[in-house]
Amino acid sequence: MTESAIQTTTIQIPQDNLQIAAYLAQPTAPGSYPGIVVLQEIFGVNAHIRDVTERIAKLGYVAIAPALFQRQAPGFETGYTPEAVEIGKKYAWSQTTASELLSDIQAAINYLKTLPNVNPDEFGCIGFCFGGHVAYLAATLSDIKATASFYGAGITTRTPGGGNPSITRTSAIKGTIYTFFGEEDASIPPEEVDEIAAELAKYHISHRLFRYDGSGHGFFCDRRASYNSKAAADAWEQVQQLFGQLVVCQPENDG
Repeated sequence: MTESAIQTTTIQIPQDNLQIAAYLAQPTAPGSYPGIVVLQEIFGVNAHIRDVTERIAKLGYVAIAPALFQRQAPGFETGYTPEAVEIGKKYAWSQTTASELLSDIQAAINYLKTLPNVNPDEFGCIGFCFGGHVAYLAATLSDIKATASFYGAGITTRTPGGGNPSITRTSAIKGTIYTFFGEEDASIPPEEVDEIAAELAKYHISHRLFRYDGSGHGFFCDRRASYNSKAAADAWEQVQQLFGQLVVCQPENDG
């Protein structure tokens, strides 16, 4: 596949009385591209998330990664130290709420709809770790047609800010969802993955569920010790197949 030349920038998304920082990557060629919302790990919109956002844009999408911790810690991004894990977990599970996260994601979608090179009817999302859990929630938004959820811990047991576990919203998923799990992920027991599979099937949600042998949590991130290149490569192929279902409108040839 030929990669698109892209441009990147940091923008501000208006959301009520808040300005949400976001990393935006988009093809430079004219066109009407689907929009993809990229949802961060607990480590913020860091180098890995920016890289994923750029990779998606190179495939021919307008990709945006909003700062999910804008209310709690503006500008937060970090590496993968044990200390960073504890800080990120605190922001993710104690200080965000599902309703605010969904509202912020919708604000990112609404921002994309204002861009002249975005097809206003074609949106997807992708998330990792905490963002994988949030992507499962975002799949219930009416604009989202394709969702990739990577190793979203806690989907069957909790939701950000408290309340019924996020799995209880499965019936509200509108489009297609692909979920990705490592068989050796200590934070997501196999029985929880089985429960997710059962709920998706129960409500006849268009989905595929992938389990990777020998892979732990964070297997897609090449900056983490748990990176598994084989699993990551296969998952990326699946993501491209998923997002390939979205409609790209090519510019007319004047010649």
